[in-house]
Amino acid sequence: MSEVLVVIDHAEGEVKKPTYELLTIARRLGEPSAVFFGPPDQGDAVAEKVRKYGAAKVYVVDDAQIKGFLVAPKAEALQQLAEKTSPAAVLLPSTFENKEVAGRLAIKLGSGLITDAVDVADGGVTTQSVFAGNYTVQAKVTTGTPIITVKPNSAAPEESEGAGAVEAFAATISDAAKTAQIVATQPRQSTGRPELTEAAIVVSGGRGTGGDFAPVEGFADSLGAAVGASRAAVDSGWMPHAFQVGQTGKTVSPQLYVANGISGAIQHRAGMQTSKTIVAVNKDPEAPIFELVDFGVVGDLHAVLPAATEKVKERKG
Repeated sequence: MSEVLVVIDHAEGEVKKPTYELLTIARRLGEPSAVFFGPPDQGDAVAEKVRKYGAAKVYVVDDAQIKGFLVAPKAEALQQLAEKTSPAAVLLPSTFENKEVAGRLAIKLGSGLITDAVDVADGGVTTQSVFAGNYTVQAKVTTGTPIITVKPNSAAPEESEGAGAVEAFAATISDAAKTAQIVATQPRQSTGRPELTEAAIVVSGGRGTGGDFAPVEGFADSLGAAVGASRAAVDSGWMPHAFQVGQTGKTVSPQLYVANGISGAIQHRAGMQTSKTIVAVNKDPEAPIFELVDFGVVGDLHAVLPAATEKVKERKG
């Protein structure tokens, strides 16, 4: 059975949920092998986590020559690993960085590329949401090694014990790949909430909040959810752009999306309409968002959300 390379999404050695989703998907295509870019001394700990989701091998690539530069060194390292292992496919979490890495890798390997897949079936047939989410298409790479980036929440992680054998891989990074250097970073302050694009539940607020996001944040915290915002809320200065969901913001695909005081313009819908279940709270019964939802509440979010928050806390407590 051919290997399927899965690039691990992690922060300081802490493996993120999209990795487990990709390992689950990879088992449909072949035998999963995880690729860890990080300090070698973290390799065993990472392997212990990913082997529970079917990783037969964990290739540890020392990131000493990679982490100080933009995407080119990582693409070179993956090229060399792919040429060594001849994988059935290469899967990456669909982040801005990884999509750039995947594009460069596809050129280096002369392979086809599919980005932002929301599903990968047996045989490598992918499903994508296109044209602002108005159409669903299926596609398959027909040239070279399929390189596919997959959106978070595209599969439920399923445990399957793998060997998790750790193997160091020494990549040779060219000087040409080190021309774009990262000279400074500013860590984002942690809110204690899940990352927006990875969260299983997202609670968003729009113009209807009037700038008061306290009910939205309170309800999100009761559910263990991420907080999002519409472009109108961001343009008004009520929330940073990092929280924006939509065509010019982030695309999310959670199990549950709750839109509060959001009219439902096509630009916003493009960023969230692949959510599995959609709930809207809006005072306007004619709001376009109600055309999209599974459940709708016509009412003032400032009254509805605090009441819903209390009910959630009662059921938990």
